[in-house]
Amino acid sequence: MSPSKPANAKRQILQKSGCLHPHPESVSNELFVHQEFFDTEDLVQVKYEMLRGARVEGQPVVDAAHAFGLSRPTFYQAQAAFESSGLLGLLPAKKGPRRSHKLTEDVMDFAMEALTVEPALQVAELARRIQQRFDITVHPRSIRRALARHNQKKTE
Repeated sequence: MSPSKPANAKRQILQKSGCLHPHPESVSNELFVHQEFFDTEDLVQVKYEMLRGARVEGQPVVDAAHAFGLSRPTFYQAQAAFESSGLLGLLPAKKGPRRSHKLTEDVMDFAMEALTVEPALQVAELARRIQQRFDITVHPRSIRRALARHNQKKTE
């Protein structure tokens, strides 16, 4: 296998996971320029080394950020994330909604009322009724989870 194939595969994995540095060509830090171990495309590695450079080597924030092709706000975001979660904080957050944004209070009230009237109502049928009433498509599994959260709140 040629050396470019593993590098290309790694690049694809970094891109898919959101860990691909958007401007690897702008990384000018000596470690990344002169050593094979360091990868300018690996954003997690770049951020960690940027933070280490500022903390351990006493580099000013603006210089550290510039040497790693990142901005000062990115430095401070990475610093806060690292301090609260360690290396895991440098990984990108999951994309997409953080909560069941379609299952609003109105939709949940409708679902709870339907289940009160028909306790044996199947979740797939409830999803169909929600679609018909609110013109939104919600997966039955999402409804099941929302109902479980709702029932859990009731018992607390």
